[in-house]
Amino acid sequence: MGRRLTAAILALSVAACTSIGPSTVPQDRIDYASSIGDSWKQQTLLNIVKLRYGDVPIFLEVAQVVAGYQLQSTIGGTFTAGNFTVGVIGPFTASGSATASGTYTDRPTVIYQPLTGVDFLTRLMTPIPPSSVLFLLQSGYDADRVMPIMLDSINGIYNESTWLRRPADPKFVRLVQLMREVQLGGGLQIRIEHPKGGPESSVLIFGTSKDPQIAAKSQEIRNLLRLKPDLKQVPIYYGGYSAKNNEIDMMTRSMLLIMFEFAAVVQVPESDAAQGMVAPGLVDTQAGQPLSGRTMRILTGTAPPKHAYVAVQYDSRWFWISDTDIQSKTTFEVVILLFSIADTGVKGSAPVVTIPTNQ
Repeated sequence: MGRRLTAAILALSVAACTSIGPSTVPQDRIDYASSIGDSWKQQTLLNIVKLRYGDVPIFLEVAQVVAGYQLQSTIGGTFTAGNFTVGVIGPFTASGSATASGTYTDRPTVIYQPLTGVDFLTRLMTPIPPSSVLFLLQSGYDADRVMPIMLDSINGIYNESTWLRRPADPKFVRLVQLMREVQLGGGLQIRIEHPKGGPESSVLIFGTSKDPQIAAKSQEIRNLLRLKPDLKQVPIYYGGYSAKNNEIDMMTRSMLLIMFEFAAVVQVPESDAAQGMVAPGLVDTQAGQPLSGRTMRILTGTAPPKHAYVAVQYDSRWFWISDTDIQSKTTFEVVILLFSIADTGVKGSAPVVTIPTNQ
């Protein structure tokens, strides 16, 4: 009996010393990432809807996630044997008892930080660098999706603006189409240069193609942009058109302007538009219109959607992107990606978290 009791106490002691941290990583890491990702999509969609209704966009960043676990255990035991007589084997009695208790505490700490001040100006109001446009094209993102989202103009050729109710220049539409076709044919290359003492610069290279169609399309791109016919390497700058025939000037959009553009295509009740509650744009009676370019279909209704990629509630109405609308989902993915690309500014001081080591 004594041996059994001793073994039980040792087993409980070993169990109490086992680490619980590693076993939580596979599940917690995925769960936290999924939750943060879903809330990021919801926050972005909600702010787009709020802009349509003339409301103020608010961004709350998840600055830190600290998952704290604590396992406390108390183990005790007693064993008594007695009733012996000297020289005589008398009655033998033994008794014992063991007690064990434990508490498990999961105390996650999530630190939120509002996007204000320098961070707000840098991430939302500063135009996205032209190099980011080229990086996305080089990474394989479609030119006919990236350029209509990110560009306001290129070499004086203006993109469509739903928010400003400005139609696209036909040359811009043709340019985007040609860029996509040349991109698929491998006729475009990108190089980033870092000159000494100067700012970073991007260079677009018209590669040599054995395909005469790709070569002809590359030449048409030069003509639309009013470049030298034999120009192979073209530096790219941010700003208005300089009328020089040896450079490309891009007017890129800020994240706030991109959100304004998508806010204009949020479907809202026709009654809200008639009462002046929303800015001009799409209404729910135009829901059947086909999508093209950068457009993203954001639906609305009074009941929660059954199959939604992302859904939010605003002022008693639901707004969502359908899970079966792959074009809108892909466009929204680009918008989410652009938030990461725009995260290049001076960061504010992060909050300091103190984690207690004992109770």
